[in-house]
Amino acid sequence: MVHADPGRPLLTWYDDATGERIELSGATLANWVAKTANLVVDHAGLRPGDRAGVDAPPHWQTAAVLLGCWTAGLAVVPTDEADTVFAAADRAAGHAGDGREVYGLALAPLGAPMRVVPPGVTDFIVEVRGHGDHFAPVAPVGPDDPATPSATHRELCASARGRAAELGVGSAGRLLVDAAVHPDPLDWLLVPLVTGASVVLCGNLDPRQVDKRVEVERVTHRLV
Repeated sequence: MVHADPGRPLLTWYDDATGERIELSGATLANWVAKTANLVVDHAGLRPGDRAGVDAPPHWQTAAVLLGCWTAGLAVVPTDEADTVFAAADRAAGHAGDGREVYGLALAPLGAPMRVVPPGVTDFIVEVRGHGDHFAPVAPVGPDDPATPSATHRELCASARGRAAELGVGSAGRLLVDAAVHPDPLDWLLVPLVTGASVVLCGNLDPRQVDKRVEVERVTHRLV
């Protein structure tokens, strides 16, 4: 997708509680993914086959973390089974203190850092910005490597394609998703990726804004 049209919007994030709108092209998201993969390898010291836990709601930063972990060859598992944890700022302190690396995701407008960083937590936004925009894996991730405790990358992509077919989403699709109603990354992240579509991901979605947003963003499918 990035090579075909790097400037095309891939993920557009709205937060109706703050008024935030941020649009990430494929190239921009790919840079965040590469930075995250470099962070887990160079800062956290993880290697293919290690495990990461993600305790954060749907958000563009969560997308970068999930894809960055998978790009680095990590399996995304429940946090109590993980070697390293990425958690939303209001949850991060609960994962600290047992010797694992814990990264806090501020999920703040304009990519602002955490206001308060608890002991034992590293601010993801502050740390990730210093890592490279390109990632060169020691060994490429294979389709039969584990992506989750129950699925390989091949199986996860197959599930996403099946879900896309169920929703009728194709390569020209633009999917609007209510993050609170559909928190599964299969819906808001993987369906757009495997089909070549794009997603308009909405946090704290105001129902009064839906019809206008569908028109402005040229949405073709809704998950609300």
